Amino acid sequence: MNLSLTKRELRAIYRAKRMALSQDEVDFLSEKIFEQFILQFNITENQKVNIFLPIKKYNEINTRIFIDYFFDNKIRVFVPKIQSEKMISVEIFPDSEFEVNNWGIKEPISNITSNVDLDYVLTPLLYCDRFGNRIGYGKGFYDSFFSENYGINKKIGLNFFPPKEVVTDVFELDIALDGLITPYNYFEF
Repeated sequence: MNLSLTKRELRAIYRAKRMALSQDEVDFLSEKIFEQFILQFNITENQKVNIFLPIKKYNEINTRIFIDYFFDNKIRVFVPKIQSEKMISVEIFPDSEFEVNNWGIKEPISNITSNVDLDYVLTPLLYCDRFGNRIGYGKGFYDSFFSENYGINKKIGLNFFPPKEVVTDVFELDIALDGLITPYNYFEF
């Protein structure tokens, strides 16, 4: 039986679960999530991927594994950056320089955005239900980004935990994901 809970309840539950993971567990599970991504998607040279840079103190997935793979395989890498209260996508390179923003997130110093269609947006989250309803930190940056960027082929969430509970308070402006990768499964919505 699946429970139905609010975003606030699920945010608290899954934040606590994630914070209970050791650094070794985060690294191991991040590697498994990366392996699932490679198994599920035939990513090729010159494709464009937007991927988040993790906030280590929040035990977020280590996306450095992905980024190194993308650079090694000539896949174009974009990362989010907050500019004027909006999220933009900035292309990075192996020699790109970064700074830490007000939320403790590393961002590229560059503000140069490329108006390109993205093949994948690999999305951070605290929880995602079996319908693709994503729960982040509650700022709405990704929902706005998704609604303003129609050239996104796949919106894929990355999470340590599988979907069990259902989000009860989904709003009209919430944008569902196309898929979710966990350490041992891929869920398509």
